[in-house]
Amino acid sequence: MLSAMADRSRAADVRAYYASLPVQARRRLREIRSLILSAAPDAAETISYRIPAFKLDGKILVYCAAWKEHASIYPLTAGMKQACARDLARFETSKGTVRFPNASPLPAAVITRLVRARVRELEG
Repeated sequence: MLSAMADRSRAADVRAYYASLPVQARRRLREIRSLILSAAPDAAETISYRIPAFKLDGKILVYCAAWKEHASIYPLTAGMKQACARDLARFETSKGTVRFPNASPLPAAVITRLVRARVRELEG
């Protein structure tokens, strides 16, 4: 019973986050969400650090967030950087973040590769 209540609370928190976004940012982040869940269908969505997060087997897979000028995925781990180095050269990155500018089309293939690289890290 307690778990079901926690699940409903997390789902409400996730919905509230998306609802708080401007329409364009919401669409973009929902696209990212869809790509994450496509690459990691067993991932569970939650809120952590006040942004959407996806867990796989109880461990954080990735976080994502929408900002005024970009959408981001976190963490950008060494393994993800290595697996996607050529792809990432086109985007602004920092120690643990990759930013996808809102002014550019969303790079679906890059996001999928990043998430799959992260899944491999967690699995092994």
